[in-house]
Amino acid sequence: MAKKAVASLQTGSKRLTKAIKMVKSPKTGAYTFVEAIMDPDKVNDFLTKK
Repeated sequence: MAKKAVASLQTGSKRLTKAIKMVKSPKTGAYTFVEAIMDPDKVNDFLTKK
């Protein structure tokens, strides 16, 4: 499961996007959230990789 927060962050002339992904822990089975701020072109790669 992946959740994408569409928050465009502006720093100077660069446009960045914050992506949030839900990851299930193999040991406990609990879910954690992984956040990353990246270029909008790389969001789909971040959400599809495990």
